[in-house]
Amino acid sequence: MKENGIKVRRNKKFKATTDSSRSFNVAPNLLNRDFSADRPNQKWAGDISYVRTREGWLYLAVILDLHSRRVIGWAVSNRMKRDLAICALNMAIALRRPPKGCIHHTDRGSQYCSHDYQKILRQHGFRASMSGTGNCYDNAAVETFFKTIKAELLWQRPWPTRRAAELAIFEYINGFYNPRRRHSALGWKSPLAFEALAA
Repeated sequence: MKENGIKVRRNKKFKATTDSSRSFNVAPNLLNRDFSADRPNQKWAGDISYVRTREGWLYLAVILDLHSRRVIGWAVSNRMKRDLAICALNMAIALRRPPKGCIHHTDRGSQYCSHDYQKILRQHGFRASMSGTGNCYDNAAVETFFKTIKAELLWQRPWPTRRAAELAIFEYINGFYNPRRRHSALGWKSPLAFEALAA
């Protein structure tokens, strides 16, 4: 590694982003760790992570289409409330207009169990699915995305403001991750290229 100038990227301090201490609006795990999808808008997955800035935490919510791993909805906020998750979901719905029956998988966080979030899922005919309590492997595809964006962007330098981090996230998702980043799960194609083949 030294001869090739390769350095180890260390994990950062853990911050819990899921409060699953409730039983209302909890859905069964329909996804059951099957992250493959034959076509777009068959299975979506979402989650929330965080970015450390000098102004304080910035929270990032995303929705992935599991067919191509494309980020189809995302939002940021300085508060981890249901509105953050709803904003990402509404972006994904506006972009994709999914058919009824699309599986929508998340953890059991209060944002996703909220009445307002579940109401939107019902209105658009989603089949709600949720991970088991405290089991990150049940949503591994989205966890992998967060690990990727943190290793390739967010851990690379300190962020002076939330706005600076937000702009960098926008550029990463729309300028690199979706159109150009290749994935082994997609036969080393980018999400947009993979979707083009399926069209």
